[in-house]
Amino acid sequence: MTVVVTGAAGHIGGNLVRALLAAGRPVRAVVRQDQRALAGLDVETVSADVRDPETLRRAFAGAEVVHHLAAIVSISGDQGGRVTSTNVDGVRHAAAAALACGVRRFVLYSSIHAYDLEHDEATITEQSARPGAGHPAYDRAKYAGELALRDAIAAGLDAVIVNPTAVVGPFDFRPSHVGQLLIDLQHRRLPSLVDGGFDWVDVRDVVAGALAAEQRGRSGENYLLTGHYHTIAELAGWVSEITGAAPPRLLAPIWLARIGAPFVQLGNWVLRTKPLYTAESLRALLRVDRISGDKARRELDHAPRPMRQTVEDTLKWFAQQGWVELR
Repeated sequence: MTVVVTGAAGHIGGNLVRALLAAGRPVRAVVRQDQRALAGLDVETVSADVRDPETLRRAFAGAEVVHHLAAIVSISGDQGGRVTSTNVDGVRHAAAAALACGVRRFVLYSSIHAYDLEHDEATITEQSARPGAGHPAYDRAKYAGELALRDAIAAGLDAVIVNPTAVVGPFDFRPSHVGQLLIDLQHRRLPSLVDGGFDWVDVRDVVAGALAAEQRGRSGENYLLTGHYHTIAELAGWVSEITGAAPPRLLAPIWLARIGAPFVQLGNWVLRTKPLYTAESLRALLRVDRISGDKARRELDHAPRPMRQTVEDTLKWFAQQGWVELR
């Protein structure tokens, strides 16, 4: 039976489609414009907009399973309402379409940002506090999208939710914020590093965890798909080992980077480039060394690989695209 993947041309989506095809499962890829991640793959492609319920009903017709990834990742506010309309209303429309089409299982790819990363808790688990007023628009939207799905679950939809941490890995065509960080480090474009870190997880391990959630995750449950905590300086050191590019010598404390963030954003706006960090993204680098993946390990056999290997695999893939140079 057909598996529908929304956001199929994104970073996680492209890896998920490859994993499904490798397992011999027919895939219907829901796409909009950029389809580089699907080039040469034996998939059915359909065009749909998560803000248009009718297009989703057509896309989901006859599907057994839906993996809903379509979303906007933002470190720069609501972007004129696009973050909310895609990450909240889009989930609501997708869940309603799945119900209407008799989909057997629905997997929502949410985010660790659907949790309050600044809350004073010893460890973040699936039961931890959620973001509210005063938190970044992206964080609030990801949580609100989960709430929208829960309305459909109450109406009878069999669904599970996965919450990856910061995703890194190959087939990152656009590239992601983390992918761009690795590229910029190799090209020595960064004057300094930020003295912070995050929990990083390999995109292939996220896909494996989500497929396990589809098969045996408990309906209505969240699963934190964690990796390993490392500082940005550690990532920069690995890039240097693999590529030979010397890392930045300066290490800016978070408080100083937050003061400079508005000026960085202004420069990005003038140059029409994507910001590598903003005041919003810096908030998350303060207290994210304490996220528990115990539930996913216990119920889904989630076993994230070492991040050093992920960085190397990602840089090798970037080198194949001609975007970086290795030793």
